[in-house]
Amino acid sequence: MTGTVNDALRWWAATAGDHPALNMREDVVTYRDLESWTTRVGELLRGRGVAPGDRVGVIAGNSLAYCTAVLAGLQIGAVVAPFNNRLVRSELAELVTDCAPTVVVCDEKHRDMVAGVAESTPDFSTVLIEGDVEPLREGEDVRSEPRPAEHDDAAIIVYTSGTTSAPKGAVFTHGTIGGMIHEWSLMEPTYGRGGVRLAMVLPLGSAAGLLWGIVKTTMHGGTMFLEPRFDPPEALRILSEHQVEVLNGPPIIFEQIAAQPGFADADLTHLEVAAVGGARVPVELLHTWLEKGVVLRQIYGLTEGGGKVTINSRAQALEHPEQCGSSSIFSRIRVVDDEGRDCPPGEVGEILVRGPGVIAEYWRNEEATKAALGDGWLHTGDLGKLDEDGYLTYVDRLKELIISGGLNLSPSEVENAVSRFEGVDEVAVISASDVKFGETPAAVVYSSRTDLSVPDLIRHCGEQLADFKIPRYVIVRSEPLPRMASGKIAKRQLRDEYPDIPDHHEKVR
Repeated sequence: MTGTVNDALRWWAATAGDHPALNMREDVVTYRDLESWTTRVGELLRGRGVAPGDRVGVIAGNSLAYCTAVLAGLQIGAVVAPFNNRLVRSELAELVTDCAPTVVVCDEKHRDMVAGVAESTPDFSTVLIEGDVEPLREGEDVRSEPRPAEHDDAAIIVYTSGTTSAPKGAVFTHGTIGGMIHEWSLMEPTYGRGGVRLAMVLPLGSAAGLLWGIVKTTMHGGTMFLEPRFDPPEALRILSEHQVEVLNGPPIIFEQIAAQPGFADADLTHLEVAAVGGARVPVELLHTWLEKGVVLRQIYGLTEGGGKVTINSRAQALEHPEQCGSSSIFSRIRVVDDEGRDCPPGEVGEILVRGPGVIAEYWRNEEATKAALGDGWLHTGDLGKLDEDGYLTYVDRLKELIISGGLNLSPSEVENAVSRFEGVDEVAVISASDVKFGETPAAVVYSSRTDLSVPDLIRHCGEQLADFKIPRYVIVRSEPLPRMASGKIAKRQLRDEYPDIPDHHEKVR
């Protein structure tokens, strides 16, 4: 088939070879040079035994060479599997065992970990970012035609974040990727006109980094301004000086950029798509960016839907910032009850998705694939509600609902209330066991202040929440909450860290 990222890279190299493809702290790679570099790395991978359909794992920090390794894997017909660069050895070993890569590309930081995994899973070789990929940035051009890809061929495996269960490999085919990008090109003029300028401050080893960063920018012949890690002052500089048009990320990204001293004077008039996901956009944050002429638009997304399924329109974001869009040109959304019947407007149920960006399957996991996709709809495991006009409001993860005394309690609703209390920098609400009610909410709070008053926080919650929703435990931490590569708070890690809350913490009410 045509219409793959391989075709796009070759096209832009031939027709706009001098146009910047990647820019990392003013280190620029043009499309002509990116294609040449990619082809040389592709030959390296072939030399290490990678054949069409084989997996190429990648675990490394953000870099120009990371992007090149991904594109090289796709160019030779391999299936690229990015791994979260925060994984520990046992977690990496689990994913390597699952996808059985022929090669794992890593940087020096992860070299020893990968070597340790290779001791127990020896059927792969290692390619180093610094020692193997980076030196190939310069060299003679290699003439190597990209392997033609079929519509249903697997292209990328993105492992789910695993907030509620073990990670699963979400498989994106070349057809999935092409269809998803085509739809968003029609929906968003900023993408559709080509040459888009996108800032990437999130790790590349996620759906946001890989699909909405490397792949999407390359397909559109745009420029990705890549950061090695999120640095708020530098992010603000890039947005302003390079007239960036697209920035995606969780609310904390936008909060920290807005907190910079130069924010008030920065020129952000070119920022046309500011898409926020992973948590609800606080109203105060919306107004802060609106003063700069930027509308923060809530998205609904999950890995299995391509990372971004819907996005609130600009007009709707101003009227209803809590909403996150509706069914689109080719994608459909339903909200259903426990019997699979469509819920009436305003009633909470499970969100179902159908569209070009939905994964084909879970990697070598027929049971999970059938459970999620068996009836032709992606059963997301997320709860939401539709209004009379079909606009979606995300409520919570189905598996994260707390059932207290027989009543369903949404952690995100409690988190929204707690986050509005002065002095709370971050909050996550998890379940604590309770003899009387079965479960009860516990708020894990990060505050940079030393004078946070828990009694005052509870009184504040009492003004905004029904009694059964008010946290019975409040755990105040002096360090930030752990986060996943997507920027979401890692609740599973918090649950592991605080497994027996009643045994170690006093009730606050």
